[in-house]
This record gives sequence, C-alpha cells and structure tokens, in this order.
Amino acid sequence: MVAGRPWRASGGALVVAVRLTPKAALDRIDGIATLAGGRTVLQARVRAVPEKGKANAALEALLAKALGVPKSAVTVIAGGTSRLKSVRVNGSPDSLAAAMEKLC
Repeated sequence: MVAGRPWRASGGALVVAVRLTPKAALDRIDGIATLAGGRTVLQARVRAVPEKGKANAALEALLAKALGVPKSAVTVIAGGTSRLKSVRVNGSPDSLAAAMEKLC
C-alpha cells in the first residue's frame, strides 16, 4: 500500500483496507484513518446489522456506488466477521485509485 493510503493495486483490481462500523445511522464513507497500530484504513459505516453477511453486502454496495462500478466488482476477501476487512474492487487500478482519492 502507498504510505498514507489504505489501498494497493493487485492485478486487475484495487485491494482496500476497510474498518467497518455496522448498525450506523446512515451508510457513508468517513475517509482515511490511522489505527493505533499504525495501519491505515478507509473508515465506512453501514446501517445493516452484522449478521448473515448483511453488513458486508451493504459495504460492497456502498463502495460500488461510491466508485461507480457494478456491485459484482466489489468483494470482501478477508475479515468477513471482523471490523477490519480487505475488499477487492475489480477494474483498472489507476482509475479506481483516482476515484478513491476523490472520495477521501
């Protein structure tokens, strides 16, 4: 990952480190944060509850909409039951990184 950025190019995709807060008042991306251990993450909140993958699905939909890609292009690849997740976004890494910069 680039210093200060919670994403990295990986093949034909971007992998994003996310800290997800479920059961929030609304779905939104809060920007970039550095955790106590020094890890940089994208902070996101979703209204969905963390059961049966609902919060993960809401996160995938939120990122897809924010980045302008189809929902099928966004997948939680690690941290399915954790607040800290890795999310793969399929597409051109350069254009996705530029879209991430605009979000944050």
